[in-house]
Amino acid sequence: MENILDEYILSHISPEPRLLKQLNRHTNGQHLYGRMCSGHLQGRIIKMLTTMIKPTRVLELGTFTGYSALCFAEGMDGGHIDTVEIDDEIVEVAREWIDKSPFSDIIDIHTGDALEIIPTLDDGYDLVFIDANKRIYSEYLEAVYPKIKPGGYIMADNTLWDGKVSDSDANDAQTKGIKQFNDAVSRDPRFETVILPLRDGLTIMRKL
Repeated sequence: MENILDEYILSHISPEPRLLKQLNRHTNGQHLYGRMCSGHLQGRIIKMLTTMIKPTRVLELGTFTGYSALCFAEGMDGGHIDTVEIDDEIVEVAREWIDKSPFSDIIDIHTGDALEIIPTLDDGYDLVFIDANKRIYSEYLEAVYPKIKPGGYIMADNTLWDGKVSDSDANDAQTKGIKQFNDAVSRDPRFETVILPLRDGLTIMRKL
């Protein structure tokens, strides 16, 4: 039933742009962790939220093959995207696909550890997307906090983590990291927070 409903949803939303459809197929067919790709539904949500927020500067932690960065770019009216990826081999893949798009001039890929790169970036981001090492989501949050404008937004992906966040017996490092992050932001007075049960969970936070 769930797969049937998923198919229904995908057939009743805006179509996946051709380049993104090709990238989605490539990612799932050629890369071990293809499900890390945002995909059709989440990509259209990212694009729509970006259009609504109207950011001029976006920071993404976790480029992977570049799908989500292209969705942010699609929703922007100019501006600039900094995206950070620790895997230098996957960076080459992302760069190849971004260069095929009309957005290559507004997307900069930074290769390396996000916690080392974030302090070197200028302040003033309107939107930050956290989708990197799940073990240290809380550390990412503290690192990006001073870089975000008041009223700016953070989106964190995979915050339901296959439902493991509600399983008291799930104690692997990634689940612990997500649980710690979720617990912290739920009582953090610096943010207004909501979790969307979209795919693997998408948390949206507004900096107060």
